[in-house]
Amino acid sequence: MATVIRLARGGSKKRPFYRIVVADSRMPRDGRFIEKVGTYNPLLAKDNEERVKMDMERIKEWMNKGAQPTDRICRFLEAAGEMEKKTRDNPNKGKPGKKAEERVQEKADKAQALKDAEEEAKNAPAEEPAAEEVPAEEAPAEEATS
Repeated sequence: MATVIRLARGGSKKRPFYRIVVADSRMPRDGRFIEKVGTYNPLLAKDNEERVKMDMERIKEWMNKGAQPTDRICRFLEAAGEMEKKTRDNPNKGKPGKKAEERVQEKADKAQALKDAEEEAKNAPAEEPAAEEVPAEEAPAEEATS
């Protein structure tokens, strides 16, 4: 039996609340668990003490017995100073998605086309195009009233 320390979701729709539980890894996320060892409320401010509550003695005891914390629980433990910080390397995290790259490329193409048009206008000889002479419309004659 592989035990894990993980989050079990509770709360209502769009109002999440999590219990930090020790459970068998084969059980469903919100299903049967062995022991509740804390809570996590993501709706509270990050600096709020009530956001993450953990029973560190029980967590350490379960980890000594071989329970594996999930990534999120590891981050909570690192923030609490109970675990060493792992170096994480995700080089793709800061890269924009395909659509954003396409938009940037389109914008660059438009800017380049505008720049080329301006250069062309500057470098073109100062010839004035032959203007067709259009007779000016005569103003309607005012009728004299007697």
